[in-house]
This record gives sequence, C-alpha cells and structure tokens, in this order.
Amino acid sequence: MRTIAVYNLKGGVGKTATAVNLAWHAARWKHRTLLWDLDPQGAASFYLGVDGAKNYKPGPLLSGRQPISRLKVDTRWPDLQVIPSDVSLRNLDIKLSEGGGKTQLRRLLDPLSESYSLCILDCPPTLSPVAESIFAAADVLLVPVIPTHLSIRAFEQVRDWLKQKKYGDLKVLPFFNMVDRRRLLHLQMIGTPPPCMRGGLKTIIPYSTHVEQMGEHRAPIGEYAKGTPAARAFRHLWFEMADKLKL
Repeated sequence: MRTIAVYNLKGGVGKTATAVNLAWHAARWKHRTLLWDLDPQGAASFYLGVDGAKNYKPGPLLSGRQPISRLKVDTRWPDLQVIPSDVSLRNLDIKLSEGGGKTQLRRLLDPLSESYSLCILDCPPTLSPVAESIFAAADVLLVPVIPTHLSIRAFEQVRDWLKQKKYGDLKVLPFFNMVDRRRLLHLQMIGTPPPCMRGGLKTIIPYSTHVEQMGEHRAPIGEYAKGTPAARAFRHLWFEMADKLKL
C-alpha cells in the first residue's frame, strides 16, 4: 500500500479538495483506496457525504485497544472508503507526545495494506507530533501551493523543517493550486517558478467556483462538473501522481 499525505503548514490552500478528488480518481481506476480524514474539522468526510461518523478517541486507537479497521466507512463510490474525522483528534498531539514515537501512525496503517493499494491522508496544517507521525507514515508528501509569497514561504518552512528533522527519504511533491490567471503575481510565479517548486508536479489546478461547490454537492468535482477546467486539472493531477508512484 502506498501512502500519500496531502499537507501544507498553511491553511486554505486546497488540501482537502485535493485529497478528496485524488481519492475519487484512484477508486475510479480500480485502486482500492482509503482516505483518512486527520483534520478535526472533518471537511473531507463531509465532502464524501459521510455522516454519523464512528466516534473514536486517539488514546484507545494508538494503544491498539480500538482497531483501526473498525473505523472504516463506505462511501457511495465503489473502492473508496473513509476513516471519518472526529473532534477528539484535536487531542492527537497530546496522545502522540505521551509515548510510542513518531512511527505510531505507520504501525496503525500497516495492517490495512492487505485491503488497500492506496491510502490518502488529509492532514491538518501543523508542525507538531502529528506532522512528524504523518511524515514517518507517508511515501509521498503532496503539497498544494498557492502562487503567493506567503504560501511559498510556508512551503519553504516545511521543506527546511523536513531537512532539519532528517526526513530525507520522504518524496516531497509541490504543485500550484488555486491559480487565478487574472492575477499578475500568479502568472509571474507559474511562469517562473521559485526554486523550491523545482522537481514538483507540472499540473496546475485553477481557482474555480466548482471547487467551492463540493460542499453543496458533497461530491468530487468529476461527479457534478465533468469537463470543466477544474475537473480536467484534477484528472491530470491524478495521472501525473499515479505515474510518479508507478500505480
């Protein structure tokens, strides 16, 4: 099982929309896919139409008293399941700090490899014990970056932190997201990408009202706005990512 963590230190850059749309495309191409919504806000669970999530608490989950396999919930799409968010995840940092090391999330995910070929983690915007556990569990860190100075700065902070903490084996793939070609700064940055974006993905995801409508439709964009620029872009992003992972 390959694990993709959709992450950025900065909030509001489109992590959840990316995670949900990639998971949907993976399932469409017959990859048995699990999306784990690690953000206490639970936006990914909401987008996938999951209500009445199974309540769980980080302590019993991390200790093994509550098997992770019992938390999986079906979505209305074949081959796509979700571990919904729970508000108690706000305490996950505390529980991870109490012991067990940064490999706890990886140990939880390992048994799932028998059932899934792909796990996508929708991550909260934090540099914390949760982030360290995510980095240790992931094969790829997928980083949506808006072409603005603050978003670039946040990504550079993440990159420097990974280097400092010696996560050298983690593949980091940034890509430009929420691009508005009416804005001069956006055009300048995608035309001449900053050095930190080199080696990232080539797909550019446009700013689109269709992304905002995911909350209204509670579905990935390809379900209700097929053929739009945003839907095509996420499809291209999936194929580029799948090629990188040899899926």
